[in-house]
Amino acid sequence: MTTPLTPEAAPVSQAFGSLADVRIGLPADVRHASVAALNRLLAHTMALRDLYKKSHWQTAGLVFFELHQLFDKHYEAQVELMDALAERVQTLGGVAHALAGDVVSESRLSRAPRGIESAHHQLERLLDAHEFVLGEARPLARAAAELGDDGTNDLIVSQLIRLHELQSWFVWRHISRPA
Repeated sequence: MTTPLTPEAAPVSQAFGSLADVRIGLPADVRHASVAALNRLLAHTMALRDLYKKSHWQTAGLVFFELHQLFDKHYEAQVELMDALAERVQTLGGVAHALAGDVVSESRLSRAPRGIESAHHQLERLLDAHEFVLGEARPLARAAAELGDDGTNDLIVSQLIRLHELQSWFVWRHISRPA
């Protein structure tokens, strides 16, 4: 029986933070900046995906079924977005975040408590998370455009920003507000 390698000692074909020499018409410095931005957004997306699944599992109350379905639908959309972000990182020659430890070290989204929150607090936390991601994404999209990385700009604007705006709106519409 062999002893498993620790992650630090495991052989890798490409180190995290390095760029493969892909030929897509973008200089390495531009690709490096975009990979860093996309990995940050990917970590936020992974954290938000997990917030949605936690909320899906733990929601309760009068609108349980509706929220249970909403949270699951939003979770699935975040999974699809994660894949698009990770594939763009790889297209640029980078290495995408993929593990829970990556999320913890990279994302600054506020973490939910281990216990069960009320549906209202779940919704508020999700709304705050979407707003945070949108606040990070817009300047990163502009920076990608300024650097000439139209593919990254398009992904951030047409997929990430639009998804977060839509999901934020759906969440916001579920929060009770005084008349």
